[in-house]
Amino acid sequence: MSDDDVAGKLRNSNSGGVAGAGDYFTAYPDQVLENVLENVLVFLKSRRDRSSVSLVSKSWYRAEAYTRSDLFIGNCYAVAPRRVTDRFKRLRSVALKGKPRFADFSLLPADWGAHFTPWVSAMATAYRALEKIYLKRMSISDDDLAVVAHSFPRFKELVLVCCDGFGTSGLAVIASECRNLRVLELIDDDVTDDEVDWISCFPTERTTSLESLCFDCVEADINFEALERLVARSPLLKKLKLNMFVSIGQLYQLILKAPQLTHLGTGSFSPLAEMVQVEDNQEPDYASAFAACRSIVCLSGFREIAPEYLPNIYPLCANLTSLNLSYANIDADQLKPVIRHCHKLQVFWALDSICDEGLQAVADTCKDLRELRVFPVDPQELPEGPVSEAGLLAISLGCRKLQSILYFCQQMTNAAVIAMSKNCPDLVVFRLCIIGRYRPDRATGEPMDEGFGAIVKNCKKLTRLAVSGLLTDRAFSYIGQYGKLVRTLSVAFAGDSDNGLKSMLEGCTNLQKLEIRDSPFGDAGLQAGLHHFYNMRFVWLSSCRVTRQGCLEVARRLPKLVVEVFRQDEEEGGERGDFVDTLYMYRSVDGPRPDAPQFVKIL
Repeated sequence: MSDDDVAGKLRNSNSGGVAGAGDYFTAYPDQVLENVLENVLVFLKSRRDRSSVSLVSKSWYRAEAYTRSDLFIGNCYAVAPRRVTDRFKRLRSVALKGKPRFADFSLLPADWGAHFTPWVSAMATAYRALEKIYLKRMSISDDDLAVVAHSFPRFKELVLVCCDGFGTSGLAVIASECRNLRVLELIDDDVTDDEVDWISCFPTERTTSLESLCFDCVEADINFEALERLVARSPLLKKLKLNMFVSIGQLYQLILKAPQLTHLGTGSFSPLAEMVQVEDNQEPDYASAFAACRSIVCLSGFREIAPEYLPNIYPLCANLTSLNLSYANIDADQLKPVIRHCHKLQVFWALDSICDEGLQAVADTCKDLRELRVFPVDPQELPEGPVSEAGLLAISLGCRKLQSILYFCQQMTNAAVIAMSKNCPDLVVFRLCIIGRYRPDRATGEPMDEGFGAIVKNCKKLTRLAVSGLLTDRAFSYIGQYGKLVRTLSVAFAGDSDNGLKSMLEGCTNLQKLEIRDSPFGDAGLQAGLHHFYNMRFVWLSSCRVTRQGCLEVARRLPKLVVEVFRQDEEEGGERGDFVDTLYMYRSVDGPRPDAPQFVKIL
């Protein structure tokens, strides 16, 4: 049949009353557009891009909602669960964040909120095909975990970070009921020991689908025999992070059964009470066992460590891209033989017990380092500490590809910070935490203004900044002038006057999260952000000079902003007088939350 014949038949059929393609496009233009958009938007993965797309028109809004499979909510109180389930119908993955970050520093009462219960209740009926849940700083009950286990037959991944409220009973339900579970990661959680053998609850009759099992934060003994059997029947297992109740001898037995591991958390790197013996009554050949795990690129754990066992990890070091020693209280002499093998290292976390000498060893060897975190062993306000400007300078000279640094110290100099800004211009994250109140440049006694000013001037990609030490308004004017890409800003024990806060709120146009503690900023500085607060995820001020009246003024002028204030002691002002202990403000499309505890006042 010729093309003309086909065209003729179409004309005849249309003339007989059957709508043709042209008629369909004319009659239902919005529906056609939505159908086209749905086929295009499935390839759009960035959540920012998707949010932008949804604002184009109603058709784009509907199409984006219908094709969304992954949802991220940075504040669980920014939107009500029912609004989410009404809009998004086909979610497979949900990520929720709850409490503000300063909850990690015990600045937020435990019963503040961020409960998962209303979320999981809404999702249980709306998302039967849900496969993944990621929660951070949320309160989760064992009943919530039971709802997860019983409501989502295809459920595969559960990641809980800095969460609390649940125990080993809830983990037992997840292990026994989620038959397709691939990922169970418990990271820095507060898990109650219910004396339940949750490891034994994983199905025993078949090979598992487990790819990641992390329970290093669970402070409860485990059934090692059950864990050993579980690892043996999990051929897909790539990530295994053990708690401190697993000894190095037991670790030896596990890695013999799982040479395919790529990420290993060692648990206790010491013999504990028992010691695995071989036939000749000698200790196992740990080094050979580690050498057989040729795929391991990430090594962490070491919550209990006997330094004499560190040489056993030497065979792994050549391939490591990530090494986390942030629980290992070792010194520079113990670190240096390990680090000199780690030429591929890109991520390194450690305690300040490694001293400046240990950081020099890192700088000499790890030329490809991208992320460094140095935590304090004893965060007391001492005149001097184990790490200083010398360690920071060494890292900046040796690790020119550095992109992210978190550095706790008791003393610092402008010269070292300026050197880092010049030597590491690709920094995206710079978090310098000078422990103590208003510490000046150790060498000159001057404020740390020029150091932080150099960071925001020279590091053009900077999106996250934490400042501390003796700072004047000049430092904050630098931040406002040059920190145009900064999205997260933390200030602790620093500041001069309200002009500093004004500079940041007026100049940092991309600011999303602002955290300030123990700084002399008050109502006048707070008012400078009225034009921007609706565009931010949250603002947190604690132990500043903000009054209740100032907070009421913000609430009056921005009625769609949730303004929470609370005191540690509601009955007495004490030394704080009219100042609020804590101000927490955040945007929400559904107004104030319904579960605020009594000590929280929503203005």
